Amino acid sequence: MLNKPKGYTSTRRDPHAKRIVTDLIKDIDRSIYPVGRLDVNTEGLILLTNDGDFTFRITHPKHNVPKTYNVTVFGLIQQESIDQLANGVLLDDRFTTPAKIALKAIITSHHMSILNITIKEGRKRQIRRMLEAVGHPVIRLVRTRIGNIHIGKMKPGEWRFLTKQEVDDLLTFT
Repeated sequence: MLNKPKGYTSTRRDPHAKRIVTDLIKDIDRSIYPVGRLDVNTEGLILLTNDGDFTFRITHPKHNVPKTYNVTVFGLIQQESIDQLANGVLLDDRFTTPAKIALKAIITSHHMSILNITIKEGRKRQIRRMLEAVGHPVIRLVRTRIGNIHIGKMKPGEWRFLTKQEVDDLLTFT
């Protein structure tokens, strides 16, 4: 697991990327690649592996592995928008699956709100697009959890191996 800093691309190779997440992983004698993606401006938890079956079991929507994000948005979000997000938002001619939404703070002085959002699908830039659809562009987006794996107090750029128990627990979602 890696706490991906902002500015890194979630790929193994990209000739157009300035920095890629695997640049942060040292002392590994195998080829590894990211499990899923976080856009270059998104921070937080990303898993890396050399196991294609593991990747499929974590990323394919049929396995319903929840992913939780801490999101700071422009504007003072209202309950109506929270309900829309929770019930599904129309993106690309189909609704997103229901999301779990928790309002953490409204910061009136800075005209922004902080939410925790948990989703079980992973469309391209889904969280950002969902929030834009309800009129609240994202200021900061940090993935904090994938299944039972939580980023905890890891610093940006820090990584560690998952324990066997963490991998086994994560695979119980699939």
